[in-house]
Order: sequence, then structure tokens, then C-alpha cells
Amino acid sequence: MARRWQNNLDHSLITPKSAFLNRRQIMAGMGALAAGGIAGPALAKLGAMPSDYSTDMEPNTLEDITTYNNFYEFGTGKADPANNAHTLTTEPWSIMIDGLVDNPGEYSMADIMEGVELEERIYRFRCVEAWAMVVPWAGFELADLLNKVGVKEEAKYVAFETLVRPEEMPGQRRAILEWPYREGLRMDEAMHPLTIMATGLYDEPIPNQNGAPIRLVVPWKYGFKSIKSIVKISLTAEEPPTSWNMANAREYGFYSNVNPNVNHPRWSQATHRTIGGGLFAKREPTLMFNGYENEVASLYEGMDLAKLY
Repeated sequence: MARRWQNNLDHSLITPKSAFLNRRQIMAGMGALAAGGIAGPALAKLGAMPSDYSTDMEPNTLEDITTYNNFYEFGTGKADPANNAHTLTTEPWSIMIDGLVDNPGEYSMADIMEGVELEERIYRFRCVEAWAMVVPWAGFELADLLNKVGVKEEAKYVAFETLVRPEEMPGQRRAILEWPYREGLRMDEAMHPLTIMATGLYDEPIPNQNGAPIRLVVPWKYGFKSIKSIVKISLTAEEPPTSWNMANAREYGFYSNVNPNVNHPRWSQATHRTIGGGLFAKREPTLMFNGYENEVASLYEGMDLAKLY
């Protein structure tokens, strides 16, 4: 049974449940932002069920979440994904699942979603650049998908890759990173119930700029670990290469757990700026594992957390 944990929050940051539900009704009436950040007609609701794994913090607005993000395949500016992602074609979509699995193959979105019951997971999101927000994802546990395809005993890691389609993703026409974008998790991290595959945002299909049609969300790690627009999942016995570690291993480690006690070589990680708080918003203390310490610290027992950056 899922259970709620204590995040040691300042109670002034917590929204009463009645106020949150009223806000959700207002937001639902606004409809989804169309690609490019322009208001459009409301999309079909996904019907995601509430989850006890959600935080009680108030989510950022749909505008915050869809117009301020990193998705370098569409450009390096925070507004570039919203401005450029309308070019991405997301139907049809499939994911190749291979490696150390019992049933490798190319799985359509219909295959992946068969029998899936979506949950709304309201998660903290912390970027390595020291900004943060709260996002109401709709998704399902990655463990459900891995169990569906069957995990071989020798599998120790899960590797992910993003779509490569430079004709639709203008950022890929530049050597910003080595494409495709790659990420990976240790198997116990991948199977943890907090780790989800998200297909929605505010209970509507996830917008292109946020990783449509399906992305990873690992809330206790810096945001770049939560790879977007996934087209390949491989189970391996060896630690897989990851894009930011390949680009700059000194600054971006494989684990990349949120740790306020370990600074980025170029800035402090002790505090963060909350998106939506205004230009002069007070910086807030960053919590260990982004506030999920009670749930995930046991995964790293015996490891030197100062080296996990």
C-alpha cells in the first residue's frame, strides 16, 4: 500500500486540500497549452487517479511548467522548447525494449499502455541549475513496464534514449550534446515506486515541450536524469553511458542525486529558486534527495554521498 511521507516542509508552503482541489478545477477549465505555449482547446482528460505518493505542495501553473524548461533538442533557451516543439510528431510512437529482458521487441504506445492505470503524482522537481517547481504528472510506475517485458536476473541497469529527428528537433542540428540523449538508472532505482513513466500533465496528455508522449520522472534526482520523449529502453549488466556525464564528467555524475551538501563546481546547491515566485522571491533551502530522503536513502547505504554528484 502506498504511503505518504513527511518532507519536513515549512507549513506556509503547503496548500490546504480544499484550496488545491478548487485550483485544479480552475486549471482544468483553462484547457491545455498547445505546442508553442499558445492557449488551445481542452484535451481529453486522462482520468489519472490520486496517489498517496504525491506531495501536498501546491503545483506550479500549467504556464510555468510548459514555458520554462530544458529540452536541448529544441534549443538551449528556457522558452525554446515551447516555441519550437510544435514540429515534433508523436503519433505513431513506439519504444524499442531490448537487452536483458525476456520479451524484447518494439512496443507501440498501445502495447505499453495496455492494462495501465494512470496515477497523478504531484512531485517536487529540482533542476541542477538550482531552480525548482512542483509538477502534477500523470503516469505509471516504471517497474510495471519492466515487469511486463520481464527482467533477466543478470540485468543491473536500465538505459534510456531519446528520439533523434533533427528535421523536427532543431537543437539536434547543433553539436550541443552527442545525440541521442542518453540516461540510465541502477535497477533498484528503476524499480522504486517513486520512479514513473509520465504520459500526462495536469491530467491531460503531456505537451511536446515536456517530453511527449512519454518520459521518465525520478523525483529525487536532478531533472536532467528524467529523460524525455523516450524511444529506447535497454537492460544491461554494465553501467550505461549518460549524456551529461559524457559531456562533462567532472560536473555531472551518473547518480546525480539531489544533495544540497555537494556543490556543483560552478555554483552552490544548498538553495534553489522556485519558478513562479517572482523576480525577487526568497531562495529556499534544498532538501536532501529533494525531500524524498525517507523513501530512497536506503538505496545508497554504504556509499559516499559526496561522490554521487
